[in-house]
Amino acid sequence: MSAIVESVPNFSEGRRPDVIAAIVEAYNSVNGARVIDYSSDADHNRSVVTLVGSPEAVSEALFRGIAKAAELIDMTVHRGEHPRIGATDVVPFVPIRDITMEECVELAKALARRVSEELGIPTYLYYRAAQRPDREVLANIRKGEYEGLKAALEAGDPDRLPDFGPPKLGTAGATVIGARPPLIAYNIYLTTDDVSIAKKIAKAIRHSSGGMRYLQAMGLLVEGKAQVSMNFLDYTRTPLYRVTELIRREAQRYGVTIHSAELIGLIPEQALLDAAQWYLQLDNLKPESILEWHIR
Repeated sequence: MSAIVESVPNFSEGRRPDVIAAIVEAYNSVNGARVIDYSSDADHNRSVVTLVGSPEAVSEALFRGIAKAAELIDMTVHRGEHPRIGATDVVPFVPIRDITMEECVELAKALARRVSEELGIPTYLYYRAAQRPDREVLANIRKGEYEGLKAALEAGDPDRLPDFGPPKLGTAGATVIGARPPLIAYNIYLTTDDVSIAKKIAKAIRHSSGGMRYLQAMGLLVEGKAQVSMNFLDYTRTPLYRVTELIRREAQRYGVTIHSAELIGLIPEQALLDAAQWYLQLDNLKPESILEWHIR
């Protein structure tokens, strides 16, 4: 069987449909790579694309998408709720079939070098591809966002220098490229518009401030509701149902509850099976228990 890699590039545009369509089309323009999902959020002013294919095709598609985003997005005027440092903000390689994490790390390094050399965009390596321990965590690289990173580079801060490319930001900003296991982007909306409650809950549950391992979280105001926005870095060790119930308990402290939840991008089937098993107390639930599994 041939190798398959997934990538989930995030770019800093969620409000202009024509721009979003042009960038998605660039990602979808390479034979052997296919966009299987994308979503946009106007409040975050951000879009998330999921594409799969052969390593070579996905790498080329990613380069074309980064180039198109750099052409159409000006970070000097970009504003949105989500932290960001570049037109194409983050690009992870995810091993799916017949490819190792180490091979995905090499793909990330090669793409980061090419983007810096051919497009003049500073690039940073993160998570499994990180060249420094402090850059394993994406939030450390994005500290201060585009404006803060631009100021730090102009001041000559050696800790903020990119892994590849010029030590300055243009209108396309910088791009973070790496390799990681499957990630779940999962948001919970609360029955309140008080964003301070979402921020308190996010602080209580995220790993960086003493919460649950393999969980990133922040509080935002989205479409008039307080939102706890999360990334599950390893859903097998910190499952969705456990975090959902913790948020429910934390929200009760402030007299609110969960209004709804949403996925950004795709989710592994096993994560949903784990949630169904827990909530329904189906201890013997397995993929073979599902009718469609046999039809597939």
